[in-house]
Amino acid sequence: MRFRLLGVLLALLVLVLGVLTVPLATAAASRDTQTMFLDRVNDTVRFASLAETALRTGQTSALRAELSRYEELFAIGVLIVGRDGEAVMASGPGVDLGDRSVRSKIDEGLSGNRSATAGVVWPWRDDPLIVVEPVGRGGEVIGAALTVSPTERLRGATVRSWTALLGEGLLVLMIGVVAATYLTRWLLRPVHRLDATAQALTEGRFGERVGTVSGPPELRRLATSFNAMAEQVSVLVERQRAFVSYASHQLRTPLARLRLSMDNLASQTTPEGREDHQMVVEEIERMARLYDALLAYAHAEATSAEAADIDVGGVADARVAAWQAVAADAGIGVVRTGAARSVGRAAADTLDQVLDALIDNAVKFSGAGSTVTVEVKKPAGGWVDVHVVDTGPGMLPDELRRAAEPFWRHPRDQNLDGSGLGVTIAQALVSACGGALDLLPAEPHGVNARIRLPASTSPDDKEASS
Repeated sequence: MRFRLLGVLLALLVLVLGVLTVPLATAAASRDTQTMFLDRVNDTVRFASLAETALRTGQTSALRAELSRYEELFAIGVLIVGRDGEAVMASGPGVDLGDRSVRSKIDEGLSGNRSATAGVVWPWRDDPLIVVEPVGRGGEVIGAALTVSPTERLRGATVRSWTALLGEGLLVLMIGVVAATYLTRWLLRPVHRLDATAQALTEGRFGERVGTVSGPPELRRLATSFNAMAEQVSVLVERQRAFVSYASHQLRTPLARLRLSMDNLASQTTPEGREDHQMVVEEIERMARLYDALLAYAHAEATSAEAADIDVGGVADARVAAWQAVAADAGIGVVRTGAARSVGRAAADTLDQVLDALIDNAVKFSGAGSTVTVEVKKPAGGWVDVHVVDTGPGMLPDELRRAAEPFWRHPRDQNLDGSGLGVTIAQALVSACGGALDLLPAEPHGVNARIRLPASTSPDDKEASS
């Protein structure tokens, strides 16, 4: 954003400089041209006046001497033509009657028209400046006087003027770059702090706040409001976590006492009441597991451990080996496929816990005779994927979306043990590491639980993963 804003400011500055400099450069060239043109008009009028007397009397020696001195002093050619358009006298060899521009000016002068204006002499044009004045009086034209002026000095003066303007423009541009850089940093400093603080809050560091010492007043007010919001959110989150943790801990003690009491009553229970006694014991155990899951969920949401490089393939191998015996007892096969080694980034033991939760669900709900496949993939885009795919009955798309909700359980699985927090905890753990957990339909049936973790940024690890 800083470079885009800086680019916009500099583009506007360049546009303003162009709008101001180009007319100034054009005006400077036009001014110098008109100054030279007026000087030549005065000289040409004077020569026309002298030529009128000379042409009428035939005494041209004085005029010829005047033209020669003028050419020696200023290196400007002068041409006097008669009524027929032929040259009567000329100073210097630089005037060519065959030149189209000279002939056009002669015809203009013999028609009784004088040079009123001159086009701008640009530095890239080397055409001479030609000025014509009719010779005669009382409406009678008996000839024309022309001055043909080289424009090297005029073009050199224009180039020097333009160079000065360019230097001044570059100086203003450099000052503008410095000012725009400072202005951009001043404007965006609060935005960068807001971004860093928001990222810290996302990672669970609720003590971070935005400094409000610099920047525009609007952004300082925004930072103040953001800090107030962050404070309120942190208080609410801490209260929620504290409540869940405190309630879970406090309820475990009475449950333990109740379980102990039920164990003590077991020997005194009549045969008719043993079924009810066993049901109460199982309910107490289920509630204990639920409280353990609540504590795990609260801990998962509070997780902000630093991510490190882990061997995803090695973790998958270890968890598959640990679950194969348990799954075999339930009549379910657990197999490992995909990449042998692929390095990703996650907090310590996170992937282990997530795979345990997902494999446990797959073994528990897929049914005897099914297969659970743990596959490691390295897709494009800087990720490492671990798929836990079962061949069970699967779920509908809407059920897959709801499966990560706390305490949600499929209607057909209500009679099976579980708290409904396994997928929720797994998703919280993966999200805390910058990854994602998605539940997808498997082909031809079943559930495909995809764990997506950031790939390692180390060159050695990238080479090993490929």
